[in-house]
Amino acid sequence: MTFQPAAWPRKLRSQEWFGGDSRDHIYHRSWMKNQGLPADLFDGRPVIGICNTWSQLTPCNAHLRDLAERVKHGIYEAGGLPLEFPVFSTGESALRPTAMMYRNLAAMDVEEALRANPLDGVVLLCGCDKTTPALLMGAASVDLPAIMVSGGPMMNGWFRGERVGSGTALWQMSEDIKAGKMSREDFLEAEQAMSRSPGSCNTMGTASSMASMVEALGMALSGNAAIPAVDSRRRVMSHVTGRRIVQMVKDDLKPSDVLTPEAFQNAIRTNGAIGGSTNAVIHLMAIAGRVGIDLTLDDWDTFGRDVPTIVNLMPSGKYLMEEFFYAGGLPVVIKRLGEAGLLNRDALTVSGDTAWDQVKDAVNHNEDVIRPAGEPLAKQGGIAVLRGNLAPKGAVLKPSAASPHLLTHRGRAVVFEDIDDYKARINDDDLDIDETCVMVLKMCGPRGYPGMSEVGNMGLPPKVLKKGITDMVRISDARMSGTAYGTVILHTSPEAAAGGPLAIVQNGDMIELDMPNRRLHLDVPDAEIARRLAAWENPVVPPASGYARLFHDHVQGADTGADFDFLVGCRGNAVPRDSH
Repeated sequence: MTFQPAAWPRKLRSQEWFGGDSRDHIYHRSWMKNQGLPADLFDGRPVIGICNTWSQLTPCNAHLRDLAERVKHGIYEAGGLPLEFPVFSTGESALRPTAMMYRNLAAMDVEEALRANPLDGVVLLCGCDKTTPALLMGAASVDLPAIMVSGGPMMNGWFRGERVGSGTALWQMSEDIKAGKMSREDFLEAEQAMSRSPGSCNTMGTASSMASMVEALGMALSGNAAIPAVDSRRRVMSHVTGRRIVQMVKDDLKPSDVLTPEAFQNAIRTNGAIGGSTNAVIHLMAIAGRVGIDLTLDDWDTFGRDVPTIVNLMPSGKYLMEEFFYAGGLPVVIKRLGEAGLLNRDALTVSGDTAWDQVKDAVNHNEDVIRPAGEPLAKQGGIAVLRGNLAPKGAVLKPSAASPHLLTHRGRAVVFEDIDDYKARINDDDLDIDETCVMVLKMCGPRGYPGMSEVGNMGLPPKVLKKGITDMVRISDARMSGTAYGTVILHTSPEAAAGGPLAIVQNGDMIELDMPNRRLHLDVPDAEIARRLAAWENPVVPPASGYARLFHDHVQGADTGADFDFLVGCRGNAVPRDSH
């Protein structure tokens, strides 16, 4: 840790708006005062933005107004001026065609709002899957002092004495209906038990995974990731974060000081230890791109391959986020990584302490929830990065959520040309498929869907489910929900809509998966692959205009984070020209 705090007091960025007697300074201050702000709040103290993704259309974040008030208390206590502002809220549960399509839009919103306004630092309030990476991407591209507060997971769901995990139970019950194991009436009754409090998914889905990634990166205070949304300690976390951001502005502690290569290595290893979402791969690479770090798919294998999964949470394990918090939460996991030599201990965090100093005294209160390193849920957790002639730029698989007997497999391809083809044919009793086949789904990547939807965990055909089979190898250029499970190969790059080899897979082709050797192979002669690619015609028609056209023209591949090509990098926080 080599960070050297800046001198204080000094003139802050916000004083370009508020600190003088010119016509423009008076103009800026006088309009702000119509909100009842005393004159001395513009005396040079840090002006802190509270970037709030509250929205009733984003259920995960619908309680963030209360947390924003708690943040304000902390900012005022520490001698700052809090100013709350809204940004586009990418709600996972309702946005169509997919929230992923709007992650970059939200990041643009955050970046431009921070740069254009009289702010010296920012508290980022987030929770739902895409709000977390979007806000961190935007803040990183401005590089003002920034710190995150997550909304926290909802309380455990319970149905007839069994835990109901967000998303995970939905996928399981949906398959049980097709298999004839569950009635539709029971399914509708279970719906009432799935989401019984404010907060994000209570499994180790993408929301909880990304909250964990933020903490592992050092961009939130220690313990932030797991506190339930309705627990009073979530309010306390918000309050003390408000205090902390004021000191960060005085010290000039910025995202670029915290988001180092060592921090990303810590996050990758943490994702393996918690059995985190495959979506973390895309989001962390996009965030790294904003601070000029060349994080690659190979880094995920290099740093995460041999990390054991020690957190026993759905979808990989048994418990939910509530139990994870009670057991000690992410600090215990990071401490275990440090004890195993898998942590860059000196990585700086927004607290001003190192990654190790924050967690060295953490205590595990339940070793069935957070297991000892010698008794992991999976010996090799992390994310497996596969390559081969079917995925020249890579594909990913989550071993801890897969079936061990399928991790080495050769099977006949059953191809679905797009999601509509899948929906039209999957329930057909005449579909030529059995459990040895490999299900292949095309046109679901960033450009193909568009937006890269979470459909990679294709439901199995009823004729297979009725045999008692619950998993098959599935391959696509899509994503899957972090709450999902199965031997599901995702993010196949280049995507089909970009002319990747996935586009020319045909029914009956043999496909080989060799996870231990990280190989994904289409057993078709190179000459035949070349012939098919030369004859292939792209069925995707670019949108005529609007954001959809911007997305189509500028989104990058999943293998680099699916950011826009013109948004990669940091554009800084220089004060723009005055508007008058």
